[in-house]
Amino acid sequence: MRLDQYTTLGHTGLRVSPLCLGAMGFGTGWGWGAEEKLSFQMLNQYFEGGGNFIDTADGYQMGQSEETVGKYVVERGLRDRAVIATKFTFNFGNLGNPNAGGNGRKNIYRALEGSLRRLKTDYIDLYYLHAWDLITPVEEVVSTLTDLVREGRIRYYGLSDTPAWYFTRAQTLAEREGLERCATLQLEYSLAERNIEREHIPAAQELGIGLCPWSPLAGGLLTGKYRREGNTGVGEGRLTMPNAIFNKFTEHNWRVLDALVDVSKQIGKAPSQVALNWLATQPGVTSVILGATKPAQLAENLLCLEFTIPAELRQRLDDVGRPEAVHPYNFYGPFMQARLSGNTTVREWRRSYLYEGAMAPPAEKPAGRKATAD
Repeated sequence: MRLDQYTTLGHTGLRVSPLCLGAMGFGTGWGWGAEEKLSFQMLNQYFEGGGNFIDTADGYQMGQSEETVGKYVVERGLRDRAVIATKFTFNFGNLGNPNAGGNGRKNIYRALEGSLRRLKTDYIDLYYLHAWDLITPVEEVVSTLTDLVREGRIRYYGLSDTPAWYFTRAQTLAEREGLERCATLQLEYSLAERNIEREHIPAAQELGIGLCPWSPLAGGLLTGKYRREGNTGVGEGRLTMPNAIFNKFTEHNWRVLDALVDVSKQIGKAPSQVALNWLATQPGVTSVILGATKPAQLAENLLCLEFTIPAELRQRLDDVGRPEAVHPYNFYGPFMQARLSGNTTVREWRRSYLYEGAMAPPAEKPAGRKATAD
């Protein structure tokens, strides 16, 4: 693949690059990130390489991320070319106001007005619900986003960080009621975090929804810049900051990192490039969101599509971080399916790759990776 070999976003006609430029680090509102000059340099790298897909959010860097993206796109005259994704949900700087956050209709309209102003545009290409708020009825979310599409204020919408049952219900409701359908999901997915393979990916493939993974390098862990020290990790980066949100220094993740580093040495590529290549070529994945705060980081990561991981090494990566076969998924692999089919072989074209070996007992796992319908 190349950056300019575009793919459609889910079951839509919108064409996007297989690597999306994440803009969470554009700005310094959170006390870290890239100032405008460096942000513009990275945007230049990305667009000059053929990319067209930018991901931001209303609260990233206290609004500076959207402002940086908007200024760059306007100054370069790229609005028709650029596919801009942004998000709503979180309450930033409006303490005491319960309706300045969440996924209710009032906040969606409030958040959209702010994003349009900061991005210096009159429409958003892809508007995401940033996270499930546990409160707002799914009917209200889908109907509101449908209204925004039909008003021309957004072109498509997506859902981020929601349970599988929630987006499945949203899509089914949209289909039944003739409302606008969800175009894509944005969820954490990497060699170190693969839990969405159980429910989210099979459901998205069934319902015609794309997938744009965030944190493809597990917050920087899969770059190899951290090392184990006792029960934790050391190194320069956000994972060792006192306010780090996610704990990536687990025994599971160290095993994944060890395998990744060994594979990367065997094929002469950086660990980050191998991790991104693996993810970009996983079933169901539409566009991987790359985050960067330095041009050198981005330049290295943009080369991740220019090679193929040998089958036997890819199998090793597939196996090392595979989700555990917990209940009820242990009923869906070959071992139990043979008992349902009288020991005959029944292959159904939509079946996820996950269930074709991942859930079998170790002795029955197939030796190689099986091709599947996408």
